[in-house]
Amino acid sequence: MVIWADPAKSDLRAIHDFIASDSKYYAKKVVQDIMDRTNILEEYPRIGRKAPEIDDENIREIFAYSYRIFYEIKSEKVYVIGIIHGRRDFTSTHVYRVKEP
Repeated sequence: MVIWADPAKSDLRAIHDFIASDSKYYAKKVVQDIMDRTNILEEYPRIGRKAPEIDDENIREIFAYSYRIFYEIKSEKVYVIGIIHGRRDFTSTHVYRVKEP
């Protein structure tokens, strides 16, 4: 089961809104492609690579367009925890703060 955490949902809305300022069509397409990309995680949760900035085998990432889609594997569930543009500073994102003590 793939579950979208609230921060990831907010990221997806922000991506949509940013792209929609130029094209509503492409905004919908990019969002749908990102969601489609995460659907494979239900069957193949380890398909993504370990996020290099986080020392945890269960925090992984896959890519869609220029976006890094972060997810966490917990038991039989996969949680999409955040989406950031590849050029953003990873340490300033909520994804980085998810595992902070």
